[in-house]
Amino acid sequence: MAQPAIPLPEKLEKVRVLAAESTRMNSQLLAEALAQDCRLEVMGIEPKPASILAAVVQQEPHVVLISSALEDSGTQGFDLSRQISAAYPGTKVILLMDNSHPASVVQAFRCGADGIFSRTESSKSLAKCIHSVHQGQVWANSAELRCVIEALRSSEPMRLVDSGGEAILSKREQDVVRCVAEGLSNREIANSLGLTEHTVKNYLFRIFDKLGVSSRVEVVLYVYRFRKDWVGSSGHHRSSVTAPGPKLLTRPASRMRLSAPQA
Repeated sequence: MAQPAIPLPEKLEKVRVLAAESTRMNSQLLAEALAQDCRLEVMGIEPKPASILAAVVQQEPHVVLISSALEDSGTQGFDLSRQISAAYPGTKVILLMDNSHPASVVQAFRCGADGIFSRTESSKSLAKCIHSVHQGQVWANSAELRCVIEALRSSEPMRLVDSGGEAILSKREQDVVRCVAEGLSNREIANSLGLTEHTVKNYLFRIFDKLGVSSRVEVVLYVYRFRKDWVGSSGHHRSSVTAPGPKLLTRPASRMRLSAPQA
């Protein structure tokens, strides 16, 4: 029997989700499984880059689920994640992956993914992942985050000053970075700093370019590697965070199988 749908509180906006699995049928099955959560509005789509990009424009989803492998290409999903993150920074991207190989994990976040999810986990866990990422959190387990941290440690240090010895980031850009490190969404950053969301997005684009990064995750790791003194200095803390720092949501390393609801 199908599980009862989770009731939707009145006047609560649904999270619009675009699901692109490795095949059209799998996309539809995934959409049907996620439809059990009434807080989600899910549309499955054929796994073709052109179709996915067109749907992002037309449907304006809050979250896009993309298989890391599309059209028999093991990297197509990563390329799409990079395109969507760059063109639509307000849209969150979650990559569906078959494994958590360190190189794949690092590549996923470098391509702008806000979360990575294993297909062996349950649809209930995926729904939780979607809601968390939609709220501005990062979805990865501790082992996967460790992969990213180790990659950062072994990479060339980021430049903190230019050739003239001047700080790369302006004071306002530093304020934005502090807010990102504390897990604030673009809307919360805008409210905190008295800016518009559009202005915040522009600041983030400039920050990414100056630091040579491509995602908020890398910005957070930048802060923790080079500027720990920035964390907690913006004056805004979330009650759910027990210590100053980025709101990185970790999940257990155990895996459960993703399956469509039983008829």
